[in-house]
This record gives sequence, C-alpha cells and structure tokens, in this order.
Amino acid sequence: MGAGGRGVEMAAAISLDGVRDKNVMQLKKLNTALFPVRYNDKYYADALASGDFTKLAYFSDICVGSIACRLEKKEGGAICVYIMTLGVLAPYRGLGIGTKLLSHVLDLSCKQNTSEVYLHVQTNNDDAIAFYKKFGFEIVDTIQNYYTNISPPDCYVLSKSIAQDRAKK
Repeated sequence: MGAGGRGVEMAAAISLDGVRDKNVMQLKKLNTALFPVRYNDKYYADALASGDFTKLAYFSDICVGSIACRLEKKEGGAICVYIMTLGVLAPYRGLGIGTKLLSHVLDLSCKQNTSEVYLHVQTNNDDAIAFYKKFGFEIVDTIQNYYTNISPPDCYVLSKSIAQDRAKK
C-alpha cells in the first residue's frame, strides 16, 4: 500500500461522538490524564449544555481525545464559542485527531452564526499556539496570573473571527 492509502486509513479510524450524561465520565478521565487542572461541575455542565460543540474523539473505538466548549452571549446578542479544553492523549497526537476536533467546532460555528471562537493557552505552550495559528487564530491578549498552581501562570487569549470565514464561503 502506498503512503497515500495510509492517511485515508488513519482518517477512517477517527470518529467523533457527542458528550452526554452517560459518557461524561470519559471526558472526566481524559481531562485527568491530559491537563494539570481539575475541572469543577460547572465545566461539565457547560460542556453538556454546548451540545454538538463538545465531542469525544475515538481512534479505532478507543477514546483518545476531546474538545469541550462553552457558548457565551456577547453584548448585542452575538454568540461566541469558548474552547474550554482540547486535548489528545500523547500516543495519538500527530494523527489528525486534534485537527478533526477543532475543524468540527469551526464548521459548526460557521453554520450556527457564531461571531467568534476563542480560548486561553498557557504562554509556554508553543505546540498549542502553533496548532491554533494554523487555523487562523491570533493572539489578541495576554492575561497575567490567569492560572493558579501551574507555572507559568500567564496565558494568551487566542481568537478567530467566524464572520470572516462565512464571508469567504
């Protein structure tokens, strides 16, 4: 089989599923493995309330990643999407799973007339910053001492305007 066939095979092995009450424990387990922060009940309530904006990623039926979002209403009534977390277990990185998760949220944001997608990234997380920049996110702010109990405590706010994407389509 040629190299081109392997990519198709890999993509076929990746599937997304919604987060519901019955599988929210999968999200909790992933977060414990992926992030240095413990998330509270409000995080999980927001993730569930976001509906299709929160997804679990499976590779060959193994839960290996997730994206969890919160929908926020801005002044003037515009809806924006806040990516609370996006993570993929280390052995499964580089297979397109994070790309599939983020692309899903960006596509859904376009369809649902949201104005913006934004997130916070720890200032030393160069891989995450580069990943989001590939999708057109820009650093729009720096917040000092955003995180507690992890170093460095500062974060960047990365944002992508969805209105611009809709105009291009």
